[in-house]
Order: sequence, then C-alpha cells, then structure tokens
Amino acid sequence: MIRAAIVGLGWWGKVLVTSVQGKSQHIKFTHGVLRNPGPLAEFAATHGLMLVSDYEELLTNPEVDVVVLATPHSLHADQVVAAARAGKHVFCEKPLAMNGADANRAVDACALAGRVLAVGHNKRFWASMVALRDVVASGTLGNILHIEGNSSNQNSGNFAAWRENPAESPGGGLMGSGIHILDAMVSVAGPVKQVFTQLLETRGGADPRDTLTAVLKFSNGISGTLAAVRATPMFWRVHVFGDQGSVESLSETSLLIRRPGNVIERVDVNATNSVLAEMDAFAHAVLGGAAFPITPSDMVGMVKTCNAILVSAETGQSVIV
Repeated sequence: MIRAAIVGLGWWGKVLVTSVQGKSQHIKFTHGVLRNPGPLAEFAATHGLMLVSDYEELLTNPEVDVVVLATPHSLHADQVVAAARAGKHVFCEKPLAMNGADANRAVDACALAGRVLAVGHNKRFWASMVALRDVVASGTLGNILHIEGNSSNQNSGNFAAWRENPAESPGGGLMGSGIHILDAMVSVAGPVKQVFTQLLETRGGADPRDTLTAVLKFSNGISGTLAAVRATPMFWRVHVFGDQGSVESLSETSLLIRRPGNVIERVDVNATNSVLAEMDAFAHAVLGGAAFPITPSDMVGMVKTCNAILVSAETGQSVIV
C-alpha cells in the first residue's frame, strides 16, 4: 500500500482524502501538511492522518512514499521540485505551474529523479468522458472536424480567497473549472496550436461575473471553442463533431450521440469515483504499472495553452502556443 501525504487540506484537499481513504486498494493517506494543523485535528483523526506543519520536514520522512499537492497554484512548481529531489513521487492538482518554464522545471526534476509525476484532471476519468473517447476512437463519427467545451461554475466565488486572487487564478473561470474542459478537449483532439480569446469582466471579487471564450486550433487541424461563465448555474459540456455524426457529454453520466437523418441516441453510463480513479492510476504508475494517462508533454502543453489564452485575452491578438 502506497503511503501518501496530503499537502493542503482546504476544500479540495479534503475531497482527495475522502475519495481515497478506505476505498483504494493501492494508496492511502497517512500524513497531512498544514501551516496551522489545529482546526483540522478532528478531520485528521477521523481519517487517520498525522498532521505536521513543515513541508520540508515531511519530505525527509521515510514513512511517506508520495506527496499530493492541493495548494495554491503558484506554489506547485517549487513543491514538485523539492519532492522529486527528496525521492518522493508527486500528484499535483491542476495547473502544474503558472508558466511553461516552471512546468518544464517540475517535469524535468521528476524525470531526473526517476519519480512519477501526475496532474489532477479528474474529468478525464468521468464515465461519460471515457465513453465519449470510445465513440470517437470507434471511427463511427467519420472525420473529426470540431470540438466544443463549456464549463460554468456559479459556485466559484465560494471557495478559498486565494482562488479569487488574479495572481493565483487568472483568466476568469479558466484556472478554476475551464481548465478541466480544456484538458478534456485535449484528451480527444490532442495539443492546441493556436488560440484567440475574449474575456469580459463585469464584476470581480466575491461575486465574479465574467465570461471567457477561446477559439482554438489544434495541432491536427481540428477547430474548437472553449467557454467559461462564472455567473450561471453549474454546467458541463464537451461536444465532438465529425462528418458522420457527433457525440456530446452533458454530465458525468450522460451522452447524446447524433447520427445522419436526425437520429439521436441517449446513452447513460454508471457513475464512477473519478477522483479515486485518477489516484489509483497514479498509484499504478508508482508501482510500475501503466504510465499515468496524462503525459508530461500534455502537462506542460496545458500550462502553455492556458498562458497563450491569457496573453490573447490581454492583447486581443491570436497567439501561437
């Protein structure tokens, strides 16, 4: 059983722990790192965590095999590098870094140390996205022409304050929920080559009301659009269009498949614990099994694509990734 330490026990850090603890046969959380462990003593006791306040101290602990980072975005790269140098495997929540240079630095440190690096994009593991990729791979949609994604999150103003800090989470809804849609699109269409972005902001602070729209050109020639709206109820959509049909994921468990002649098929799939699935995939890679499905190239490419989207939003110009 792989022994993991969770670094950061905010909202999502707790989700990671509760999704894995007592459910995975491959990994369990044994330690947690918090600057002020006191308020979470009860949570730690419930889930069998030993809490410490110093990250560097944790990295010297031989009873910890891997670290799981659920910390502010700007901390990720340095924390990944420190963990790799200490001989720890790393699961890092998205985004891996705030710029391409730091993303490369994190990837290179893990490669040099021979440690596994994984990035948390649990929507890749949604049952509907697995089914959607299977439909695309089957070839029944014909030549893939276009892919659309939308992620709206009315709750985005209810999280920790750092998530509303433009330095930590720039681009409106991009770094919160939009990046999950973008990764889901990349998992179907491959890397993005060029972007053009519009970001409209009508209110900031605790009640963000902004809309981000990005026009994408993928390296394989497929076109795409990405939208993120933070003032409307939660919504998820990934829609892949081919010249013989389309397939659309509208939730974690539902698909619509459209065929020529206005034939529409609804497919419902069983829900899975997507966070547990991605953590088990990480554990399998650590144990010498299949590589984590998000490649280092994808990890760096995602950071560079997000940066290109931000530059385009600021300049009003098309940007090559």
